[in-house]
Amino acid sequence: QSSKREWKPLEDRSCTDIPWLLLFILFCIGMGFICGFSVATGAAARLVSGYDSYGNICGQKNAKLEAIPNSGMDHTHRKYVFFLDPCNLDLINRKIKSVALCVAACPRQELKTLSDVQKFAEINGSALCSYSLKPSEYTTSSKAPVLCPKLPVPASAPIPFFHRCAPVNISCYAKFAEALITFVSDNSVLHRLISGVMTSKEIILGLCLLSLVLSMILMVIIRYISRILVWILTILVILGSLGGTGVLWWLYAKQRKSPKEAVIPEQLQIAEDNLRALLIYAIAATVFTVILFLIMLVMRKRVALTIALFHVAGKVFIHLPLLVFQPFWTFFALVLFWVYWIMTLLFLGTTGSAVQNDQGFVEFRVSGPLQYMWWYHVVGLIWISEFILACQQMTVAGAVVTYYFTRDKRNLPFAPILASVNRLIRYHLGTVAKGSFIITLVKIPRMILMYIHSQLKGKENACARCVLKSCICCLWCLEKCLNYLNQNAYTATAINSTNFCTSAKDAFVILVENALRVAAINTVGDFMLFLGKVLIVCSTVAHCFLSIYEMVVDVLFLCFAIDTKYNDGSPGREFYMDKVLMEFVENSRKAMKEAGKGGVADARELKPMVGGDEEEKLL
Repeated sequence: QSSKREWKPLEDRSCTDIPWLLLFILFCIGMGFICGFSVATGAAARLVSGYDSYGNICGQKNAKLEAIPNSGMDHTHRKYVFFLDPCNLDLINRKIKSVALCVAACPRQELKTLSDVQKFAEINGSALCSYSLKPSEYTTSSKAPVLCPKLPVPASAPIPFFHRCAPVNISCYAKFAEALITFVSDNSVLHRLISGVMTSKEIILGLCLLSLVLSMILMVIIRYISRILVWILTILVILGSLGGTGVLWWLYAKQRKSPKEAVIPEQLQIAEDNLRALLIYAIAATVFTVILFLIMLVMRKRVALTIALFHVAGKVFIHLPLLVFQPFWTFFALVLFWVYWIMTLLFLGTTGSAVQNDQGFVEFRVSGPLQYMWWYHVVGLIWISEFILACQQMTVAGAVVTYYFTRDKRNLPFAPILASVNRLIRYHLGTVAKGSFIITLVKIPRMILMYIHSQLKGKENACARCVLKSCICCLWCLEKCLNYLNQNAYTATAINSTNFCTSAKDAFVILVENALRVAAINTVGDFMLFLGKVLIVCSTVAHCFLSIYEMVVDVLFLCFAIDTKYNDGSPGREFYMDKVLMEFVENSRKAMKEAGKGGVADARELKPMVGGDEEEKLL
């Protein structure tokens, strides 16, 4: 029924997926409850001012904790938290395995000996050893090596607003990052990466700004160079396939003709295995090349559609310049949410009652059902982040749909982006909430499996490792497919104002009916954008902006597929499409007619939309 239902672009607007919007609001209320609970019970002073290993908050007088030594001290003049061994980290529990003390000042210079530590305490009045040891005993007491900081004491500086003495040494920064990132397979690589970033941050910042400018320029000119990029793709694929296949057959022939008389039996067996492997690889490469050539022959005519869509996408950005700034607002919203999430997480880390651990130090732990708030908070990070990204997709889809289905481009709304945001907020937040929740359901198991894999690395057997990696790969592929389907579902919602499931079904039917065109756009189009990213210095920033371009192309394609399905260019059923796309349809019909497959209807002359010629002259 969905394939027969008439599509009515920008008409019959109504609210969609209201239950999911209510569920999302209730979930956000739960996130707010966690934030309020953590702030109310987490002792903001413990977060901002910090506390030592005995439960004393730095910078104030403290009450005595029962059965805990060194608690209840007056730290009015000791405002900073100092760790005796700041680089000793528990990577599994993501915390510093070191005694924490409240001190009057952080050591700004490296202290190499206990004499230096003693001199620092005498000059600055900041004792860096345990409270039970007086500064005069730093160099004489036998307990000093245990009760004093690990030597050499790295130079440190207080973190703004949080009163912790953090090492200024780059290597310690890397270790701090390793404590927060549990999915890194090679920490030494991360160590070198962070060191390189810290030493070249000015150059990296300059290159990012340059890439930003180049990305914007490329988004404007890509419609003029799309045909050249397609030829580059074709030539590279042909040369790469033929070259790779030829090299494999050459290696096989060379290996086969090599003399074997003077080779010992063990080496002879290895040579035969290598020869057999080369033959298998050469045959596989030949089969792949033949299949690739056949695919290119089948899809060669559909590449013209990709070029036409890129050309129209360039016009979209000229008519809707605010699309260029869409990544800024999305990034800004994500940063605001992440800051809120991290602050709440820090407050959660200080919630609970003071308990004494096995080492005799104080930790704050939450007992009962409230200890599972961490999981709720993590799910909130993923769902709300995906929700913000989905809002961007729906906003872009709504604006492009408005552009495409406005016959006279001179009558476009004043700000289609703002109009799309207004429709999103008024009607379609529930659809976005549902789509983002589906992505969350797939992302969470994948992240759990990645965590298990990182924790069991080197301990599991080959079979378990293979199963884990296979599951992670399958979930990743499923997530990518759902992301693509979600994006097209948002486009269908922007057109028809239907709920998520109906929109996803309608979009899926359209995509299946145009499967070869989809394949052409997703291969040729993505490769063209990839080349654009390669041409730009910093691909990270380029990805943010060229992904918007890719999104626009995908939305235009779905609109085009709908347009060609329900309209034929006859009076009363005129096309909405741009003149460039209309020329593509006309050429396709002529080709079918010449091949003897066209009928009377196919020979009908297509009428351009109102204002199309004037627009071409302006552009």
